[in-house]
Amino acid sequence: MLSEKPWKLEAIARLLIGVFICMCAGSLFGTALYPGTGFQKHKTIFFVLAVLSLLLFAGALFELGKAWTLENFRRRAGIVFACFYPGLMLLAWAQQLAGAPATTHLVGQMLIGLVSLQGAVLLLTWRMLRQQQITWDQAFGFSEHWVRAIVFGILVAGIFLPIGNVIQGFCDHLMRQPYFPVKPVEQQAVQTLRTASSMAGRLAAAFFTIAVAPVGEEMLFRGILYPAIKQRGFPRLALWGTSLVFAAMHAQLDKLLPLFVLSVFLTVLYERTDNLLAPITAHALFNGLNFVSFYLLQKQMDG
Repeated sequence: MLSEKPWKLEAIARLLIGVFICMCAGSLFGTALYPGTGFQKHKTIFFVLAVLSLLLFAGALFELGKAWTLENFRRRAGIVFACFYPGLMLLAWAQQLAGAPATTHLVGQMLIGLVSLQGAVLLLTWRMLRQQQITWDQAFGFSEHWVRAIVFGILVAGIFLPIGNVIQGFCDHLMRQPYFPVKPVEQQAVQTLRTASSMAGRLAAAFFTIAVAPVGEEMLFRGILYPAIKQRGFPRLALWGTSLVFAAMHAQLDKLLPLFVLSVFLTVLYERTDNLLAPITAHALFNGLNFVSFYLLQKQMDG
């Protein structure tokens, strides 16, 4: 059974706000590195707006990193939102001036997205644990029968892979029916990997997809959100709610059901092992097998 976790709701709220701010900053970096057709015309004002927006985001993140109490809550929250909302408006203005990017699904864009989301989760989780004087082992049980946790993670990944493929095939078949209002489209990450021409780009994508993304996502959904909601007396909401948000986060309708079922598997695995290494291993192996399968299929098609 999963042990009691020392999560404070205000700390989790600050973590989630911080991750969202990092995603906004990542979006701005992506626009700067891969600008649209209007970038050259408004280059100077774009960079002015971008710098101001990033400074405001940094101010909000700095304030989120301080100790929050009932006495200083109103002041700190006021400073955060006084920085965040103007930064968000400047971000929207800058992106409007730059226009839509001429090229989409580049590996660089995918990496920026992974760093600004999953990378931000890792960094801000480290800051949260440091503030609460909690070790990684206390938070996620990494030393709790770790060999068994890894073995169970490998087994669950092997069990789920054929199940996930069957569910995915069913979803694809359903969405191709004439009566279904939405048709399946190739996943953005797959389109990005398909267009990756350099080996360095593919290796970087493989590293972040297999090593970074599973760790960040498992810490957020299984390691923090699931036990925090469960310990407040809502075990069903913790399981089904976090799984639904996990699936919806990937913004792919035809992947919603298989990712939801995967999340349920990973949550039960964490509940049974009390070690986050188990779902991290299963998640990483699942991503890795899909990554290898994609390239083997692409190589076969090219050949």
